[in-house]
Amino acid sequence: MRQFWIQAPGRGAIVETNLARRQAGEVTVRTIYSGISRGTESLVFRGEVPPSQYQVMRAPFQEGEFPGPVKYGYASVGEVQEDSAPSELVGRIVFCLYPHQDRYCVPADAVSPLPEGVPPGRAVLAANMESAVTILWDARPAVGDTIVVIGAGVVGLLVAWLCRRLPGTMVTIVDPNPEREGVARELSVPFRREPPLGADADLVVHASGQAQGLRTALALAGVEGTIIEASWYGSQTVDLPLGEDFHSRRLTIRSSQVGRIPADRAPRWTRARRMRTALELLRAPELDALISGESEFAELPDVMARLSRDPNAALCHRIRYHDV
Repeated sequence: MRQFWIQAPGRGAIVETNLARRQAGEVTVRTIYSGISRGTESLVFRGEVPPSQYQVMRAPFQEGEFPGPVKYGYASVGEVQEDSAPSELVGRIVFCLYPHQDRYCVPADAVSPLPEGVPPGRAVLAANMESAVTILWDARPAVGDTIVVIGAGVVGLLVAWLCRRLPGTMVTIVDPNPEREGVARELSVPFRREPPLGADADLVVHASGQAQGLRTALALAGVEGTIIEASWYGSQTVDLPLGEDFHSRRLTIRSSQVGRIPADRAPRWTRARRMRTALELLRAPELDALISGESEFAELPDVMARLSRDPNAALCHRIRYHDV
């Protein structure tokens, strides 16, 4: 089998090794596609995970340790092989939170079969959709809300797309990159390159990954408004203007992170149920607009190096391994 490893910050390689013997209760998956989670994987590739977050940021089935060598990633789609058990999964196309690798063995309960109508090439968005679902749980948008999403990356666009499905909401997504306007149009989400000053928003979701975006979010929120911080900055420090009218407007800044089920949902929701929900939401064909490029697995070291230098250049970049 072939695996992608970050050998050291800024340097990756494809490594060949032997596939471990499948254990009882495991399935063997032959990878068809994986997706690059642009923001997080760029930080990992550049070695910008702070030591205090080494354990928190571990991906399922990660090998190695930050900053490297480390095998990292969590958006893999493949076919369960014939030698696998249980039999009801044999031949099924599944999603798994697994690093970039062309074949692997995992416990059967670690894979999620794709619902009918979700093609393998779109299913690489499942981890991003899972993040977007969690952000909406944390944000609690309501019917008729004015909502601004800052940052038209994959997660930001998915959040805006989900919010638009609520009756009466007025949703705007903001990004200085004009190339994102066409994608937003495909998703029927109003787009602006400049922040809508005076938005008086009930809810602002920040997903740009840039400190200036969070400062802008504070300016756009209305009195008693909520700002959801969905970006992760790694080892960077963020300065915020928490003077002036921040307190008089009684603004709330709330973090959102997919690693946990929110406390009010935890008694009823498991990660498996959340993943099934994310996959069901991927039935919508317009979401194909979020796939901005595709490369062969052998090209992944060069692709990751390029994306880490200019992380705003791509949305979801898909890696191709085998045909269905």
